[in-house]
Amino acid sequence: MKDFLRFRQIHLDFHTSPAIPGVGAAFSKCQFQDALKAGCVDSINIFSKCHHGWSYHPTQVGKMHPHLKFNLLGEQIDACHEIGVLTPVYISAGVDNVASQEHPEWRRMGPNGQYAGWVRDLDQPGFHTMCFNTPYLDYLCAQIQEVIRMFPKSNGIWLDIIGKGECCCTWCRAWMRERGLDFTKAADRDKAAEYTLRKYYERTTKAVHDLNPKLLVFHNSGHIAPGNRSILPFFTQIEMESLPTGGWGYDHFPMSAKYVNSLGKDYLGMTGKFHTWWGEFGGFKHPNALRYECAAMLAYGSKCSVGDQLHPNGKMDMSTYKLIGEAFQEVEVKEPWCRNVQNIADIGVLMSTALAKDKPHMNANRDDTGVARLLLEGHFLFDMLDGDCDFDKYKMLIVPDSVSLSPGITKKLDAFLKKGGKILLAGKAGLDEKGTAFLFDVGAECKGASEFRPDYILPTEDVRPSFVKTPLVMYYRSQRIRVKKNSGAISLGKVYDPYFNRTANHFCSHQHTPNKPSPSGFDCGVRKGNILYLAHPVFTQYNDFGTVAYKEYVHKCLRLLLGSDETVRVEGLPSTGRITLVRQPGEKRMVFHALYANTVTRGSVGGEGDANYSSRTIEVIEEIVPLYDIRVTLRLGKVAVKSVRLVPEGKALDFTKGKDGTISFTLPKLLCHQMVEIV
Repeated sequence: MKDFLRFRQIHLDFHTSPAIPGVGAAFSKCQFQDALKAGCVDSINIFSKCHHGWSYHPTQVGKMHPHLKFNLLGEQIDACHEIGVLTPVYISAGVDNVASQEHPEWRRMGPNGQYAGWVRDLDQPGFHTMCFNTPYLDYLCAQIQEVIRMFPKSNGIWLDIIGKGECCCTWCRAWMRERGLDFTKAADRDKAAEYTLRKYYERTTKAVHDLNPKLLVFHNSGHIAPGNRSILPFFTQIEMESLPTGGWGYDHFPMSAKYVNSLGKDYLGMTGKFHTWWGEFGGFKHPNALRYECAAMLAYGSKCSVGDQLHPNGKMDMSTYKLIGEAFQEVEVKEPWCRNVQNIADIGVLMSTALAKDKPHMNANRDDTGVARLLLEGHFLFDMLDGDCDFDKYKMLIVPDSVSLSPGITKKLDAFLKKGGKILLAGKAGLDEKGTAFLFDVGAECKGASEFRPDYILPTEDVRPSFVKTPLVMYYRSQRIRVKKNSGAISLGKVYDPYFNRTANHFCSHQHTPNKPSPSGFDCGVRKGNILYLAHPVFTQYNDFGTVAYKEYVHKCLRLLLGSDETVRVEGLPSTGRITLVRQPGEKRMVFHALYANTVTRGSVGGEGDANYSSRTIEVIEEIVPLYDIRVTLRLGKVAVKSVRLVPEGKALDFTKGKDGTISFTLPKLLCHQMVEIV
């Protein structure tokens, strides 16, 4: 993996209305530099062109902001390079209101003849989505090359708002017509959208590297859709947008990083200093939240990027950079233990998002999110995988509820099992297309989906939640499985049916009908050798309901199957704590990361009707509470451990060696983030 990104980056938004006077009037090189120094910043994305479509420097291609009187971008680049700060240059690509005013025919259009994309109505405030299949792409490439020629000291090009979207503009309809496609058909519009997006990637990346092959290039669409590896050659690095208080939450970034770390590219996480998300002036999250978010990026093998927004007058907000500096100062001293790391994982999760028949997409499926949360809360070491990943790196694979396995992936899983790998399946995963037969020998027969919703389970004692002694409601429909006699398989418990489904003709109580006293004759799960199957969509259920009993049930099933292959066990860390274990091959050491901050849900769903100000629940971090005496046991095989110490403090920890090849130590205190070096 290439390792060239810096650890402490700022993404400096500057989307500035033409109705605001005095743009850049308060800019001062010294004040700009002082802010970056206070923030402990070593790289910053700065603006050539914003979403409004204005350029912040003289231009022969686009239009300079009407109230800007000097070369702001050039002054910022010079100021940064004087103090050793890198300067990737931002260009808004997908939206451009200046271009759309002059060329409305370049805008993305829906099949109904109306504008499509971010803003559709003429009376709606916001940005206009452009079509890359129009001459707008020529205009954009000319802007890119003008920036590279004008600012040869810049370090890269950062292109924003990139995505596939159906379009029926004049050019897209002509493209479809020439190929015998019908724009009134969604499938044909999708083909045109695929072509247009690929054309964008090829043309813009070539525009950059024709002039300077060494420049970084990044195309931002929030994330890389899992499984969509075909676009990776157009990226020099990956940046993952994940603002916890902007609707993503605190579990989103770990899940994204655990996929990206397998793609072989340097990557960074992007959060914001805002209380909500992009476009917020005067909003600040608590310093402890930013400390935790940056620490989490380090723990998951990522560099750090924090979003800010420059006031139109060009003056940097010192409260913001004091806030950022508190987090980035901690990042700086930890960097030596975070470079060139490789994540260590016992479990690989085959993402349903990546294996979806309707092609990979950006938003995680509910079962993917559910399994990631269960693994994070159970302190398992894991990666999120697409079908091209190397399965043999893992001791166990999880195939979530909704995955429909292709013949190719089924063959890879068969090979994995033959080599001694372990597989956990749930819901429809592992069934054929009809849903009535297993693709693997799990030691059970399947009779299709249950007619009942909900039903109930009473797991066997070894996987039963510790506080449950009677049937547990399972909200979603199960598969009707029955363990075969003399198959060598073991039932994981019994299913109990309700008396009837809830209808207008027969219902009971407020929600659903209670279970019959006797079991149905079907099993809730089965284990045979290295394969375990759960009949319910447990990962989707956990995502949707967060039931603690489900978590304990799944955790026990995971540990039953994983057994002594689990590399790390921790005691004394709450479920909201997080752990990772990474390897630094160049330093011949491993680093154990522990994270903890108590998150609180605040705000309420509602608001006063304006979409920009509608309130919603927001997950925030304010207090950071210390934890003490966390016991860590590592099973490292033949690795001979000579020392265990807290870093960057350098304090040695006592550790013991077990007869089974384990080492154990106690982390005396955890305040937000602690690294432990193992040599």
